[in-house]
Amino acid sequence: MKDKIIIDKISFSYINHNKEVKVFDKFSLILNNGEVTFLTGKNGSGKTTLTKLIMGIIKPTSGSIKLFGSDTSDMTLGQIGQIIGYVFQYPERQLFAPSVMEQLIFPLTFKGVSKEEAVEKAEEMIKLFQLTKVRNSYPYFLSYGEKRRLALASVLMSNPKYLILDEPTTSLDKERILVLSEVLNSLKAKKIGMLIVSHNNDFIKSHGDRIIELGGDL
Repeated sequence: MKDKIIIDKISFSYINHNKEVKVFDKFSLILNNGEVTFLTGKNGSGKTTLTKLIMGIIKPTSGSIKLFGSDTSDMTLGQIGQIIGYVFQYPERQLFAPSVMEQLIFPLTFKGVSKEEAVEKAEEMIKLFQLTKVRNSYPYFLSYGEKRRLALASVLMSNPKYLILDEPTTSLDKERILVLSEVLNSLKAKKIGMLIVSHNNDFIKSHGDRIIELGGDL
């Protein structure tokens, strides 16, 4: 089970206006590395909640989640982040550096990689994600599509074993969705698995090995 994410009988609920809202009740799912799984379903069905549970941002009330053999209850957020790259639905939440270049090199320099090596890899990402014109810009002032591309590029700088992407095609035009598709295909060829939340049917048909539909409005 070292090549799988195992979600085993998890339950999760929250309180809304003094009423318990149950999102998951003994929910189980196995995600295979090297496979692209899409999460679909209506708004409020629990898609983003599930990604946050996997990342350890929130904790299940019962059940367990194991990442390639390691139980998330025994891991810090930092340890989980070393294994799984997570791109938020709202990318500005993970952009903090004073420039696009600084945002990209931070994950590697934080790990002790030389600045020269980090910059070299960042240059590749800037070219790949068409960020050359904004390389010295403050991320806050980028367009939404540029922020989304930068967030994915910064996550890929750390060479994650698995990726979780929440609505990655939002605000991307056809050309940049094609670029994203090429990136995802190259990652899949390297046996990197992905869990993708999306409502883009064409994108799902192009990349989905599995489609998991979560049901019900909450």
